[in-house]
Amino acid sequence: MAFGRLCGEWKSAARVALIAGFALLGGCTTYVQTQVSAFSDWSGSDATRTYAFARSAEQQNSIEQKTYEALVANELATHSFRQVPDTSATYRVELSYSIRGDFVTVRQPVYYDPWPMYGGWYGRPYGGWGGYGAWGGWDMGPAGYVDQSYPVFVHALQIRLTDRATGREVYKVSASNSGGEASLVRAMPYLIRSALTDFPLGNGTVRTVKIPLDKTGSASNETAVAAGSASKPSSPPTAVPVPLQ
Repeated sequence: MAFGRLCGEWKSAARVALIAGFALLGGCTTYVQTQVSAFSDWSGSDATRTYAFARSAEQQNSIEQKTYEALVANELATHSFRQVPDTSATYRVELSYSIRGDFVTVRQPVYYDPWPMYGGWYGRPYGGWGGYGAWGGWDMGPAGYVDQSYPVFVHALQIRLTDRATGREVYKVSASNSGGEASLVRAMPYLIRSALTDFPLGNGTVRTVKIPLDKTGSASNETAVAAGSASKPSSPPTAVPVPLQ
């Protein structure tokens, strides 16, 4: 799956997006990077990992909701959870999600070519005309700068588990990423997988999870890994360092 349209332009925009704590979902990357935070009072065992989905009034008859629930159910099954009727469930699982559009502005250099008849090689550092770039390696630098704006879409997901009998919240995890993809449904598999990787996380965990893409741009079968930690969790999850690509 190809996220984004203009890889070359997004490489510049990516620098700004990353500063904001998000990673681009772009065709020019080899992974999807998601920010995850968790709050936990988890004490369940494999024997008690039964659940039912709880829906808000507006989610009751939503096809979109059912689609996301199926994805979450598949991921929960990898952590020994079983979906059962509400009356026999130990936990209720609630989902909330959103997508928000924004713009990121990037200042980019503009180069002036005094001799356009020679193919516009001026201003290209080393590797242009004759292997030396601009006039034997002499580069006058940019003539000026222009601001260019690019659309950025922030995708967010929250998964909340409560004890069905008491209503007590036992686990809440939030995941968000951003990029040029305007469809939440295409971003959702990465949000869900990132949110539930290494379940259960320690209380107060904040970290970044990276999910590799395969050659077609789809989600890879490789294991999702923690790429870093913004704060120290009370019970640190196992993190495998992955070099930036």
